[in-house]
Amino acid sequence: MTLTKLLGALSVAALLASTPALAQTTGPKGETAVASSTVSVSDAQAAKLKTGGHKAALLWHDQSDFVNAVTAGASDEFARLGIEVVATTSAGFDAAKQRSDIETALAKKPNIMLALPLDPVTSAAAFKEAKEAGVKLVFLSNLPKDYVHPADYAAIVTDDLFQMGKQAADALAKSMGGKGTVGWIYHDADYYVTNQRDNAFKSTIEKDYPGIKIVAEEGISDPARAEEIANAMLLKNPDLGGIYVTWAGPAEGVLAALRANGNKTTKIVTLDLSEPIALDMVKGGNVAAIVADEAYELGRAMAATGALALLGEPTPAFIVAPAVTANADTVAEAWQQSLRKDAPKSVLTAK
Repeated sequence: MTLTKLLGALSVAALLASTPALAQTTGPKGETAVASSTVSVSDAQAAKLKTGGHKAALLWHDQSDFVNAVTAGASDEFARLGIEVVATTSAGFDAAKQRSDIETALAKKPNIMLALPLDPVTSAAAFKEAKEAGVKLVFLSNLPKDYVHPADYAAIVTDDLFQMGKQAADALAKSMGGKGTVGWIYHDADYYVTNQRDNAFKSTIEKDYPGIKIVAEEGISDPARAEEIANAMLLKNPDLGGIYVTWAGPAEGVLAALRANGNKTTKIVTLDLSEPIALDMVKGGNVAAIVADEAYELGRAMAATGALALLGEPTPAFIVAPAVTANADTVAEAWQQSLRKDAPKSVLTAK
């Protein structure tokens, strides 16, 4: 996911880095996570849906490979269920545009609406008409303010946040031989998605790898400062064995800092797929691994949840899709698993 713009649009406040990590992924209100693999529409239920002439609208926050994969997962599931997708929009990280998209989509009378609400406060008003019209709402990652499950929405669907952080810790520890010092660059904002991922990394290192010590911690809210932060961290800790970076955008800045310093030994792990980061990884550079979500599965699970709600079936409040770790040997497979598309040609042909 392109987090830089999304997190700015969410208008989040500063978070204390001491927030404890949870042992498993939980929702924005502490909801217990249910695996997306358990959310499915049976053949009998699908047959019933196919006679209903139902419609769906997909209202996204932006356009990207991630969004394309979520759309593909949702569209394939809706096609299986005989549900017509009558609108697919991109708000360009503009809350006002998203509200307009909702109004336009409602004119086509969808029964199900999948969306990532850009701003909790404005989204609460924006989706009110859809909610009152009985449209089944399924949200990706974020939640409109004061919305209550199941009265106001069918589910939130997102990544297995704890597993993303844990897998990043495991991958970095493996690349360091289970010993050394680490820098932790976390997202300095109050957003449960990044907070849980970041803190899962930290807690896994502290709990599972006694030979590794986190000696430098720095929050980041502006990805443009990543290179500056990394330079300062390396100046104080020139022997860092590894650096965790909260997502791929800032990781590109950290990688630039390492290259500028002629540092070929400090390893990087980060979250979310990125061509420059993956290219460094397959060329045997500083990047040890990238952990991503299964975006296609997010879309499938969202569509299935909306369909179950349409049938009057109970739906879990909070659903998570698996994490996948990409390293130099598995990047092609991981790209397909996450996005259901080939990795960039530069990555596949690099040596």
